[in-house]
Amino acid sequence: MEELKVKIAGEIALSKDVGSALKKWREIFGISQTELSEFLKISSSTISDYESSRRKSPGIAIVRRFVDAIFEMDAQKGGEITKKFKAAEETHTFFHVFNFPKPISANDLAKTIDAKPVFGKEKLGDLNLFGCTLLDSIKVILELPYENFMRIYSTTTQRALIFTGVATGRSPLVAVRVAPIKPAIIILHGITEVDKLAVKIAQSENIPLLTTTMDMEEIKKRLKAFEG
Repeated sequence: MEELKVKIAGEIALSKDVGSALKKWREIFGISQTELSEFLKISSSTISDYESSRRKSPGIAIVRRFVDAIFEMDAQKGGEITKKFKAAEETHTFFHVFNFPKPISANDLAKTIDAKPVFGKEKLGDLNLFGCTLLDSIKVILELPYENFMRIYSTTTQRALIFTGVATGRSPLVAVRVAPIKPAIIILHGITEVDKLAVKIAQSENIPLLTTTMDMEEIKKRLKAFEG
C-alpha cells in the first residue's frame, strides 16, 4: 500500500501540470471537491485553486497529505478503488495498460493513432480518457476469467479499449456487451470493415466504435508518449 502511495505522490509532484494530476487522482477515487475539503478541513475553493493552477503548486508535504486522504476516504467506503489497484498490479500476457497523467480527449487519441469512427463520432469531442488498454482479443475472450475482467480497466473505466487480433469485430463487442462494466470507447485494430452486429452492439451500448490499421509498435510508442 505504501509503495502505491509513493508512486502516486511521485507522479503528482513530478507532473508538468500538478493541478490536473491532483484532479485526476481525486476523480479516479470518486471523491468530490466538497468531500475532500471536509476531510482535510480546508475550503473547496482552495482545492479548486490547486486543481486549476490558480494557486502555486503544493509542496510534497501537501501532496502526501492529499494522497493519504484519498486512500483513507476510500477505506471508509470499503476500499474498492484500492482493491482495483492491487488487482491491476498483476500482469497478464494478453493485455497492456497505459495510464495518462492528465485526461486526453477521445478526439485527440483517435487522431494520434489514426483511428476512424464507425459509430459515435459526435461523442468523441466530449469524452475525456484517463488511459488506454491494448488487448489480445482472442486470449482475453478465451482465457481471462470473467470475474477478473475489471483488471483490464486498471484504475478507471474512462479509458479506451483497443482490441488486437480482430477478424470482424463481433467477438470483442459481444464480450463488452456481456461484461459488467463498459469502456468509454472501443477501437478495433487491423480491420476497416466491421461486422454489422458489432456496430449494432456499439449503438445499443452507446459506446463510440473506431478502427485503426496503424502499426501496433507505433501505436504503443504514441500511447507511451501520453504517459509522459
